[in-house]
This record gives sequence, structure tokens and C-alpha cells, in this order.
Amino acid sequence: MRRIHLHKSFISSPIAFIYNLALVYIVYGLCRLAYLFENWAVISEGFDQLDFWEAFKGCWMFDTSAILYTNALYAILMLIPLHYKEKNWWQTMTKWVYVVINSLCIIANLSDAVYFQYTGRRTNWSVFKEFSNESNIGDVVGVELLNHWYLVLVGIVLIAGLIILYLKPKGKFRLRMLKDFFIYYAIHIVCFGLYIPITVAGMRGGATTAVRPITLSNANQYVNRSSEVALILNTPFSMIRSINKDVFVDPKYYSREELDSIYQPIITPADSVVMQKKNVVVLIIESYGREYIGGLQPLCQADSSSTPSSPSLTPFTDSLIKRSLTFDYTFANGRKSIDGMPSILSSIPRFIEPFFLTPAALNKVSGLAGELGKVGYYSAFFHGAENGSMGFEAFAHATGYKDYFGRTEYNQDKRFNGDKDFDGMWAIWDEEFLQFYALQMSQMKQPFITSVFTASSHHPYAVPDRYKDIYRDEPNDPNILCKCIRYVDNALRLFFETAQKQPWYENTIFVLTADHTNLTARAEYQTDLGVFSVPIIIFDPSGNIKPERRHCLAQQIDIMPTVLNHLGYPKPYVAFGNDLLNTPDSLTWAVNNTEGIYQYAKGDYVLQFTDDGHPKALYNYKKDWFLKQNLLGKTGQTEQQMERELKAIIQSYMERMVEDRLTVK
Repeated sequence: MRRIHLHKSFISSPIAFIYNLALVYIVYGLCRLAYLFENWAVISEGFDQLDFWEAFKGCWMFDTSAILYTNALYAILMLIPLHYKEKNWWQTMTKWVYVVINSLCIIANLSDAVYFQYTGRRTNWSVFKEFSNESNIGDVVGVELLNHWYLVLVGIVLIAGLIILYLKPKGKFRLRMLKDFFIYYAIHIVCFGLYIPITVAGMRGGATTAVRPITLSNANQYVNRSSEVALILNTPFSMIRSINKDVFVDPKYYSREELDSIYQPIITPADSVVMQKKNVVVLIIESYGREYIGGLQPLCQADSSSTPSSPSLTPFTDSLIKRSLTFDYTFANGRKSIDGMPSILSSIPRFIEPFFLTPAALNKVSGLAGELGKVGYYSAFFHGAENGSMGFEAFAHATGYKDYFGRTEYNQDKRFNGDKDFDGMWAIWDEEFLQFYALQMSQMKQPFITSVFTASSHHPYAVPDRYKDIYRDEPNDPNILCKCIRYVDNALRLFFETAQKQPWYENTIFVLTADHTNLTARAEYQTDLGVFSVPIIIFDPSGNIKPERRHCLAQQIDIMPTVLNHLGYPKPYVAFGNDLLNTPDSLTWAVNNTEGIYQYAKGDYVLQFTDDGHPKALYNYKKDWFLKQNLLGKTGQTEQQMERELKAIIQSYMERMVEDRLTVK
């Protein structure tokens, strides 16, 4: 009897270890359910078409990898063949290593459930770079803790569950005889020896030598839509897999000669072009998704019957659209503010990771300001947040902007109220900062290129006190962003009222777009394409650019080549987008990348393509906006040509990033 009891104590550590890891699997599953419920509005479309067992298999695989990575130290403390680990102090220490590590994973998963609505993807390691210059993160987190108190409660319950249900090795442990010593070490050496290969296989996502270690993009094989990928992944895995990762890798699909014959991002103007030195004003409006702009509805045939009957949120923008060039399908090239700036101002789309969070940000890069500076333009960038916020100031200078006007410069202008106009969280309120912007341009020597990045249509979704009774949450508003959209539209109205009184107004081209989309309410804006739908509005008060709605695709990276070519810019430059004014409607295209999937839209079709080089789906988005009927393998030459073009775009992008060829030497 004593021998049996003794042997039970010998194996209690491995048994407790297995039990406690099983608890972590349950916790990850509960976090995923919280993630699903918090983002049901976005994920629900097409959710019933998921293959449950395939999705479960994917969740199990990614959770296994994350759990084994994060619990590696705990596993060693529990399984190391050393009998001193059976002492009470060792096991107490081991328990708290387990609790602390897995509590951090719970916090990461639940926090990401909130952040998903802004990014559409799991958070990775680059988030620490993205917000490294922000001084108000504590305030932001505090607000979100209050707004999502129920997730805080879920987190507390799960962490308490880990503490209460944790199993310590049981039984009185004694090595009384030499035989006991050998039995104990034989058992624990075997357990530790088995743990190592099982863990390596679990971390990699498979046991065979043919299995490549799983990456974020592998999650796509278990879902139908890119927005569902976040449900398969977990945040600890996403962060671990993105640490020190080589972001840009040349896929070498084609030889250099063949590549250049398919796609060439160097734009060379004709010798006969004549430069017209008009001013350029680019307004980048925070979270100003196309969904909220009445003058751009309907987005597609699919939503023509569901266009809201309530008054438009954007009466001024709607009136501007009637005097401007717009397009049927207009897309962002990323999902974050730091994606928007390179796309809009330098014609650099976001592939894999935000461009200026990667080592390629140190490459020589140009843009609207840099190119126009070569022909005598003055340039300035405006953003009402604390100088240095989001890395905007650094990027602006890197791309050729001569001056930067932020919160510091605003506070120095005695015409305004300084920090009394600060929103308390992010930046100067849009109305005041746009007035500052308009008046500052009247002090500049023409021609100039300026850009402003607004901030008020942003979390925590507030408006100035004096407007709280005017721009408030209305009963029919689908979400809390609506009142901010109304406020920003009015701020734009006041900006243009001031601008049209200035001497530079008639000699200026205005471009209005958004950095990205934000909260969405309508199903057509929650599809794989819809989540990228932003306005692209080109307004020329002189009428040289014809006001019309073109029946074609447009994207943020088209802004730079469209503006430069219209001005008759005489020098060659690198731009990944199209000149919308001189490209036939049928040849316009748009590209973006999310969760390891490239989307390439051209003509009537959109091709989805994995970042490891395989087509995933092809849809006729004009007839099938909700992307339900996969036509892959059914369109013959159309599919082949689109894949060929997309591969060339990807390879050209990667080559130029790796080789520092983002400018023409």
C-alpha cells in the first residue's frame, strides 16, 4: 500500500501540470466567446457558413501554440527532473508564475476584443511602437475600462478561477530508499523527455518535418472571411509571432524584366507636360467612413434598398460632393491612422505591417510634399495632437514636409484659445484647428502643398460642451460615432467658409478622404471590402477638374499620382497607385492586405490571395457584394490575369522595400 501511495506522489506533478494546462485551454475558449459577443455585429455576417469542426481545429492549434509558448517557464518548473521542486515553497512560486503569465494572456485577449472594432485584426507586437509616443494612453485605457466594465468583470472571474481551481501536486513526498530515488527520477525524466517534442510540435503547429511553423496567415484556411480570422487566432500568439519578424520578403515570382513588363510603379511624365502650380490641400478626416456620408450612398447595388431614410449626417460634405469628382468604389489601403498617411501622401499601401513601424521606414521615401518641393512648393503638415503623436511628425518630415504645425504651434497663436480648445484626450477640437489651418495657409507663399489630419471623430466620441445639445446621440443613430460625424461635417463647412475668403482658394485643389473606417452599423460596410470604404473627394473651385461620379475604383494610393499628373509634374517618381484622371475606368484597381490576405479588385472582380502565394477566393463583388459565391477556378483568363498582376504588385512592393528603392535616383 505504501508503494502505491508513494508512486502516486511521484506522478502528482505531471498530473497537476496537465490539469492546470487544461484550465488554460478553457480560459482561452471563454475569452474567444467574449471576443465573439463583443464583435458580433462584424463577425455575424456569414458566421453560419463556418465549418464548426474546421474552426474548432484552427482554434485548438493556435491556442496550443500560444499556451505552450507562454507556459514554457511554468512547464520547466513543474516537470524538471529535480526532487527539490516538490517542496512547498517551490510549488507556491510555480503557482504564481502560472497565474501571472496566464492572467496577462487573459487581459490581452479581452482587451483585444475592444480594439478589434478599430483594426479588424488581432493586435500584434507593433502596437507598442504605434503608441510609444502617446502620453494619454492611461486616460484611454481608463475610459475603456469604464465603457466595457462587463469585460473587466469577465477578466476578474477568469483570473480568480485560475487561482481557485489551480491544482498543486498532492501527497506527502519522501524518498526513503535508493529504489524510490531511481523510480522518481526515471518517471520525471521520461515525462520531461516527452514534454519537449510534444511542445515543439505544438508550438510549430504540427509534428512532421514538412510542417512549416504556423504563422498568422495559416488561420485563413479555417474561415471563409478575413474578418473571421481574428476569431481563430488569439492575441498572445499574434504578439509572439510578430516579434522581430522580417516583415518584407521578396517572393521572387518573376524575373526583373518580366516584373517590369507586368507592373511598374515608376511614373514618368511625358516631355511635353506643362506644370500648373496650383496649391494642394489634403484633408485627412479621422474615421470619416463612407458609410456616414449620405452623398456617397448607395455603396453598391446590394445596399440600394437599405440606404437610411433618416437625414444625412453630413449635409455639407454632401453639397461638396455635388461640386467634386468622386467614384463608385473608394477604398482605404489600411485599417489604421498610421496606414492612412503613407497611402494618401506617399502612395505606399499597407502590406503586412504599417509601413513606418517597420525597418523600411528608414528608407529614403518621398511623397506629395517631397516631389512638389523639387519644383518650388512650400509644404506643411498639420495635426492638432501633441507634437510627435503617432509618429506623424517624423513621417511628415521624412516625406518632404518643410514645417509641422501641431498642438504646440496652435497654442502659440494668440488668435486662438490654446489648450482651452483641447478635447482633453487627443487633440485640439476640429472646428478650431481647421480654422487655424485655413488662416495659416494665408500666411504661406504660394504655391504650397499642405495636409491636415483631424482628430475629433475618434474615441471617446465626444463633442465640445457648447455643441452637446446640438450634436447628441439621436434615437435612430446606429452608434456613438454619429454625433461626432455631424460635428466634423459642420467643422468642415466652417473651414470652407473661411477658405473661400482667402486669396489662395481659387488656385487650390482640395482632396478630402479618411484615414480609415471605424465603427460600422450596416452589413454592406462590414464585408471584406466594405470595411475599407472611405470617401475620396477631389474638389477644384476653378472647375478644371470636372465634377462627376466616375464608375470606377479608387483608392488612397491613387491620390498622389492623380494630383501630380494633373498638375503636370515633370519629374519621374515612385507611386504604387493610378492616375485616376487618365486611367480608363475598366483599368482602375484597388489593393489592400489584412490578416495575411491580399485583396485585389479590378473590373467586376475581387481576388483574395494569401501572403504565402496562393489564391483563396474570387468574387464578382458588383453582383455579390457580400462575397458568398466563390468563383475561383471558374473565370479562366480573368482569374489568371488578376493573379499575375497582383503578384507583380506584391513583388515590386517587396523588392523596393528591401532594396530601398522608393524614390527615383
